[in-house]
Amino acid sequence: MKKISQVLNWLSSLKIAILLLLVIAVSCAAGTLIPQQESNQFYYDNFNKNPFLGIINANILLLFEFDHVYTSFWFLFLLIWLGLALSVCSFRRQLPILKSALNWIDYNSPRQIAKLSVAQTIVTNNYSKSLEKIKINLKKQGWNMKETDGRIAARQGVIGRLGPILIHLGMILLMIGATYGSLNGKTIEKFLAPGRSIDLLNNNEEKGLTIELQKFQIERDPQGRAEQYKSIVNVIEPNGNNQSKEISVNYPLRYKGLTLYQADWALAAITIQIGNSPKLQVPIEPISELGEQVWGTVIPTNKDGKNQILLTVDSELGPVNIYDNDGTLLTKLSINKEEKVKGALIKIINIIPSSGLLLKHDPGVPLVYLSFAIILIGGSLSIISTKKIWVLHENEKSMIYIGGLSNRNLSGLSKELPNLISFLEN
Repeated sequence: MKKISQVLNWLSSLKIAILLLLVIAVSCAAGTLIPQQESNQFYYDNFNKNPFLGIINANILLLFEFDHVYTSFWFLFLLIWLGLALSVCSFRRQLPILKSALNWIDYNSPRQIAKLSVAQTIVTNNYSKSLEKIKINLKKQGWNMKETDGRIAARQGVIGRLGPILIHLGMILLMIGATYGSLNGKTIEKFLAPGRSIDLLNNNEEKGLTIELQKFQIERDPQGRAEQYKSIVNVIEPNGNNQSKEISVNYPLRYKGLTLYQADWALAAITIQIGNSPKLQVPIEPISELGEQVWGTVIPTNKDGKNQILLTVDSELGPVNIYDNDGTLLTKLSINKEEKVKGALIKIINIIPSSGLLLKHDPGVPLVYLSFAIILIGGSLSIISTKKIWVLHENEKSMIYIGGLSNRNLSGLSKELPNLISFLEN
């Protein structure tokens, strides 16, 4: 039993809890700085030549699961350890403190009163009348009282002792919710052009919600820099019910456990016309060799497919750069403009952007929100001072002894006692 008690004391120590919180915070910072859930080759390409913090290369990073910090064995172990430490602390320390605060303590000796943090002695000619005034005053100020044989015990703010327990409970629920969401949540990144949709499967691998992009708009400043991305999406249920809403950066759509974020943008296609041909919608792909946000495609200018040109673009506003097959820039063609290129009349009809949508399903979110609410309530209660006052008298000496203690804001309590005395002087 002694060894068990020692283990529990060590587990619930404040130093251990602070150390765990520090390690978890550092781990979360690493998970933020290091890209998560990428392929192994990604980490070899990016961290072998430039190790993280100068010492952590790809091999170390993958060995210790820094590529998926929040679902790694050691991170989950830390969360479980912290949750266990908080639970032990609550049962071994906070609950006994709450129980003690709820118990009425009867002081029947002036010596006991004199040892309290705040104490006053009053001389009175009519102690029964004085005690009655004190009781009235305490009742007006919202004190709970208990009287035994002319002795008064009063307390206020006992609910404040519940604050630390609620904070611990909230933190435990937060870790459970975050862990459950990390292990069971799903994330999908998808680029959609207007009019396109994506079907989501439910838990039974059956068709569930359908996300359809109705419209996508990029707002730019006078210099042409993107300021905001907006998408109008239609969420369609299997029964045909649907909801249409505009989403933008920092303004996601939340729908039945699904959160839809406006995360990115891209260019999907160029609509062109070659000579007298019908309008052709040509898909375009990123060309990383030409820049971070450059899209393009290769098309022929004649029927035999040989006389090819490269079309590139970096904005839905244009222009479209046209290159020869040797990389020579032939011309820049704006939207709704036409020009003869290598013997063919080419007209740019429009450039179709696509919306980068991030779909997240996190089943742990309700529990996380609940934990935040509990922590907020617990934090609010924790600032409430728990105060106790005792009053007793000695008939033969016509003396009234008043004393009290408080877990915080002792100066506030010391100012309340003179108010009680002032009532006696009236």
